[in-house]
Amino acid sequence: MSVYTADTHTHSRCSPDAAYPMAEMAEAAAAAGLDEICFTDHVDLRPWRDYVPPERYPWERLVEEVREARERWGDRITIRLGAEMGEMYTDFPKAERYWRDRPELDFVIGSIHVMGEQYDHLDFTHIDQVAERYDEVIEDYLAQQMRHIGWGHFSVMGHLTLPLRYANERFQMGVTFEKHMDSVEQVLRALIEKGLGLECNTNRGRSPLPGAEILRLYRRLGGEIVTLGSDAHRPEHVGLGIREGQALLRECGFRYFCTFRQMRPEFHPL
Repeated sequence: MSVYTADTHTHSRCSPDAAYPMAEMAEAAAAAGLDEICFTDHVDLRPWRDYVPPERYPWERLVEEVREARERWGDRITIRLGAEMGEMYTDFPKAERYWRDRPELDFVIGSIHVMGEQYDHLDFTHIDQVAERYDEVIEDYLAQQMRHIGWGHFSVMGHLTLPLRYANERFQMGVTFEKHMDSVEQVLRALIEKGLGLECNTNRGRSPLPGAEILRLYRRLGGEIVTLGSDAHRPEHVGLGIREGQALLRECGFRYFCTFRQMRPEFHPL
């Protein structure tokens, strides 16, 4: 029996850093042999690039895009609507407005892409600018994750070790989370206690975020809710690393991975 395959972290032109319609991304997912795709476009509270968060998030764009994708490709692949809600801890009243106005969603990723207030919320794409302060930046980042968990309106924590994507892949800093595992464990315990899950971001086929050490720790602590997502922003990236991610989860002791429907986890055997 073949293993169910799903990419639960993808972006369409509804995200300020992507340019492709959901229908085109869904077509790519079907062509890659996936059983399911979930669109998780950015819903962020911090300005970045040319994007300034609106007072009212335009949820209707996502609803229309996913409707068109389902009309074209819904007979070949299951298409879910989600969101990646980032930096919600920076403005809880606005975060609540965004949450209150949302349409019916299947899945929400809670993410942090920027450093703390003392670093002027510098995006992690510029982590080279604080290389000499890396360890304190990561400790602060994990503290902000605890605040995000306190808000709690999400299904899984996204790409927990995101800073490594830029520190090592872009700037070859050669850093790890090794010195911060006590804080990582605190974050994982808080997720489990609140009934929230953890994403294994397959990083478009590169090093997964987080990797095996943290995934094993999450499992040892009793974590069971784990999703797989490529973080694709282009059709050719849809599904990259998903099957390898399933193998990694098996190696780390997981028997199941999750997708979400109407904000409830569905467990699929690995």
